[in-house]
Amino acid sequence: MPDSPRFAGRISDWILYKDKQLLVFNKPAGLPVQPDKTGDQSLLGVAGAYARHDVYPAHRLDRPVSGVVVLGKKPSAQAALTRQFKAGKVGKQYLAIVGERPAEDEATLTHYLRNGKGNKSLVSEELVENSRESVLSYRYLASSDNYHLLLVELKTGRKHQIRAQLAHIGSPIYGDVKYGSRRAAPDRALGLHGYRIQYVHPTSEQRMEHVAPVPDTPLWASFADTIKSL
Repeated sequence: MPDSPRFAGRISDWILYKDKQLLVFNKPAGLPVQPDKTGDQSLLGVAGAYARHDVYPAHRLDRPVSGVVVLGKKPSAQAALTRQFKAGKVGKQYLAIVGERPAEDEATLTHYLRNGKGNKSLVSEELVENSRESVLSYRYLASSDNYHLLLVELKTGRKHQIRAQLAHIGSPIYGDVKYGSRRAAPDRALGLHGYRIQYVHPTSEQRMEHVAPVPDTPLWASFADTIKSL
């Protein structure tokens, strides 16, 4: 069990779904999916302790991002899901809170991302050396007094993709000072949440969908009615 008060509660409360093949979590912001150089507790460590055996990530979320993460209980389940991700057959929707409303309320963004210094992704309008095409769609949902809520669907899965692309069009995510947000969040949690995922179960071949409730914070509560209607 993580020691931080931010992670207080039972691990079972984070679980959205489980069976013999899968464990699906609603990851708290601030918890890395995999162990990193900090040595802090990770979702894989928590999940492995809960399952009492190793578990295997099919995808990842950045440490300061909350939301749904699918883990395989077996390497074969992980491999089946990884193939779906690579083939673009997994649906991934995120909720993003931004400080500046985009110029267009609905758009598909196509950019080219490459690794930059300081663990940052650089965005180009055209293909350049070592860059990869990065595509997402977004739709404006609502505004509060100071912020705006977007529904984002990833078409590709690149490092920091949503963070970098939204910042590139002038709408950095709340708390994301790395990509131009005016202020950091008090708990370093970004206004970005992995809200929904759809995929085919690795053994039953049923179409699966999981929705992760947003964090219980004032920032997200200001959009509660809009999120309930999704």
